[in-house]
Amino acid sequence: MSVSTLGRPLLGPLFRVCLVLALSAALPLFADESPERLAGLLEQERMTVVITDSGLGGLSVVADAAEKLRRHGGFREVDLVFVNALFTNRGGYNGLPDRDEKRAVLNSALQAMEDRFDPDLILVACNTLSVLADDTPFARVESTPLAGIVETGAQQIAAFLADHPDATNVMFATRTTVEEGDHVAQLERLGIAQSRVAAQACPQLTQYIEQGFDAMDTELLIDAYVDEALSTMGPVDGPLSVSFNCTHFGYSLEAWKRAFEDRGVDVAAWLDPNRQMVDFLLPQSSKARYPETAVTVKVVSMVDIPAASIDSIGRWLHGVSPATEAALRDYDRVDDLFEWRSLVSRTFD
Repeated sequence: MSVSTLGRPLLGPLFRVCLVLALSAALPLFADESPERLAGLLEQERMTVVITDSGLGGLSVVADAAEKLRRHGGFREVDLVFVNALFTNRGGYNGLPDRDEKRAVLNSALQAMEDRFDPDLILVACNTLSVLADDTPFARVESTPLAGIVETGAQQIAAFLADHPDATNVMFATRTTVEEGDHVAQLERLGIAQSRVAAQACPQLTQYIEQGFDAMDTELLIDAYVDEALSTMGPVDGPLSVSFNCTHFGYSLEAWKRAFEDRGVDVAAWLDPNRQMVDFLLPQSSKARYPETAVTVKVVSMVDIPAASIDSIGRWLHGVSPATEAALRDYDRVDDLFEWRSLVSRTFD
């Protein structure tokens, strides 16, 4: 994962963070202008991390973080706060007419996260928001450092394809993420030819997964997208990796596996950046500083989370992190979490 308050270098007084995450889980490094910042973060006894997404996909990152941090023992206490950055259930960010409005709403959300929770780090566990966050005013001032999931996903794909010169990757993502093209652009900068990556958009799949990650309708939709991707790609020569570049998609891993198995297609690697997003906080040098880390989890949302979504995602979380499941089922509804109405041109009724 590489992050400079989410991506590209910025000039001026900006505090730039650059985290380089390899599949070997090597210790990431900060940029030269602030090499002490990561060391300072890792030396703290207590840390607060906000993890945000425009929906519930990022809760899988929270669950992974809660269990890894607890076992690693690098901190005495860690507070994980999941903030649902969705501002309305009637379209959300994809319902806004242009990038400027999306960016303005997200900027308001990020500022509220900093003001309300005073975090040491904000993880943007959403591919769409990661791309937008890089261009927010919040990312251009010396504020809480941000880390985005797009960089993690691109590094993960690049590492596999670099290790397997004859391999290809099929990337499943939302339509917005595919159209933005940031993963492919970053892979090209990392020396991976565009011809080695097939991007498959999966409209509406996030909604289906939230309503039932293991439901028959969800499995049928996944099967259709796998069929479409393989038909577009043609014959697969060499190893094939599958990457989930929407935070929701890993919830339904078993359905994805069945869809490929039913077509007689072997998958050499299932790549899910959700499971690597916090690894830079787990260097061997800080392992077992404390017998165990006390981890608290809190879920905050400005919009109602439907009961069906709580049941679906909660059931998945139960097997990974009961604390995260409990936080979801007892989430805090905060009506005025951040301002958005004055920033948009359309009315959501």
